[in-house]
Amino acid sequence: MATSTETALQIKELLPNYTVNDLQKSLAFFEALGFAVDERMEEKGTLLGVMLRAGEARIGLSQDDWQKGRDRQKGIGTRLYVTTTQDIDQLAARVKKAGIRLDSEAHDTEWGRAFDVTEPSGFKVTISAHM
Repeated sequence: MATSTETALQIKELLPNYTVNDLQKSLAFFEALGFAVDERMEEKGTLLGVMLRAGEARIGLSQDDWQKGRDRQKGIGTRLYVTTTQDIDQLAARVKKAGIRLDSEAHDTEWGRAFDVTEPSGFKVTISAHM
């Protein structure tokens, strides 16, 4: 299969949204990673979702309404890859200090340096910097 620099679809932004078990816990997790709340979605004083921002990237979190069952597993087969130009060792240390358990300490990879964490609902996140 040939590769091309042009594609039929020209995307300006890709915005993943995760349905989470406990919105407050997931929000605290992403804030500990360094994300900030960009927008809050509330209904009758209840927080239903947030839009988060880190640099130019955005991600949405929504509280699960449990209509598909309380015991369904989340995060299977997906991983959020986040790249930065920041120092990975310093970021990993800051994240640990904020109380987040690292799945893997900062380590060298084929493409640079990275560490891995798991969001409270089970979504995997890799934060890396290319060398």
